[in-house]
Amino acid sequence: MKLQFTAVFEQVPEGYIGYVEELPGANTQGATLEEARANLAEAVELVLEANRALAEEHLGNREVIREPLRITA
Repeated sequence: MKLQFTAVFEQVPEGYIGYVEELPGANTQGATLEEARANLAEAVELVLEANRALAEEHLGNREVIREPLRITA
């Protein structure tokens, strides 16, 4: 599955900060733009993993329907 998000980077005295507009909590920093990009990709993965874990914990053993969601924007 291929997803596309909008990464926003801002130069600050310490380097760069970055975040994903569509995914609250996915933010990072880096000394260089390249480092900030790599860190942001990792942050997105961690946020998605954490959200999945929270959802599974919330659902417990309840029977639910899970299916892929494809969005074209």
